[in-house]
Amino acid sequence: MAINFAKNRNANFGKQYFCEEAMKAVLVKEPGGPEQLYLGETPMPELNENEIRVKVHASAINRADTLQRRGHYPVPAGSSSVIGLEMAGEVEAAGEQVKKWKAGDRVFALLSGGGYAEYAVIHEDMAMPIPPNLGFEEAAGVAEAYLTAFQALVWLGEFAEKQNVLIHAGASGVGTAAIQLANLSECMIMATAGSEAKLQTCRDLGADLAINYKENDFSEKVLEATSGKGADIIIDFVGASYLTQNLKCIALDGRQVILGLLGGASGKEISLGAVLTKRVKIIGSTLRSRDLEYKIRLTQEFSKACLEKFETGQLKVVIDRIIPWEKASEAHQYMESNQNTGKIILKIHP
Repeated sequence: MAINFAKNRNANFGKQYFCEEAMKAVLVKEPGGPEQLYLGETPMPELNENEIRVKVHASAINRADTLQRRGHYPVPAGSSSVIGLEMAGEVEAAGEQVKKWKAGDRVFALLSGGGYAEYAVIHEDMAMPIPPNLGFEEAAGVAEAYLTAFQALVWLGEFAEKQNVLIHAGASGVGTAAIQLANLSECMIMATAGSEAKLQTCRDLGADLAINYKENDFSEKVLEATSGKGADIIIDFVGASYLTQNLKCIALDGRQVILGLLGGASGKEISLGAVLTKRVKIIGSTLRSRDLEYKIRLTQEFSKACLEKFETGQLKVVIDRIIPWEKASEAHQYMESNQNTGKIILKIHP
């Protein structure tokens, strides 16, 4: 699974153009709570020569969606303002230069926006074929979770055999994907979660140690399980409130990849001694704002390394529930209650 990380060459997103024809989409009345979501109409994106238009059957809820709804996550330049970072569906039309896809092909993809809509337009190289054993709802839960986890674990975390990996929020969409990706190789996998049901999910997916962060100091448990060495890679969605404990249990030359700030962006002062003496790399990353070329490389490398493993059952999508898109507000409310284990799917076209 080891991959050489190539430098980002700063390609730009193409500008989005829109047709006069309208389509249905989940829209936001004004920034605020889940009640601001409603099913309305918006212009359909125009199809460019190297793009495909996909009839969307399912999308999925992500934490970034709830932030965008509240007005806290600016839409990248040139991207659809409709919420939704992934989708699965059928190719309806292809641009003149498209070589890979034809009408009727089943595809799924990561998006920079526009997933909660009847149709989505994407560059042909961003689309991945849906494995034959997966339905649209399952496929809709793959792209954001697995590409984020693959980027964090392999590209940024420099994952290698026989390392110790600590995955926070292990029962989240990205957490369940990261556990399974790590489990493809020989390593120790440790995960944190806040309930016994979520801890059991982590164990079922391959975690060697599942830690209830509400009842234990996870850093102590990690050091105990690794005979004092600590975690070579930490994938963290929490941020400031975990930083001291993370530095306590990270190994020499360890890499901490920060993907979220659920526990805040700033906190009490910390000692940088551990960063210096342990030679720690602290890496912050987002995926949505990456340029198109980066996302294409990530998509293609993930596809080559992992896509067939969904057919063999080595990888799977953990779905908490499937909700009709007419009830998108309920789906957002459910995610913000932190009750879900795995992905919350929005069913769009039947």
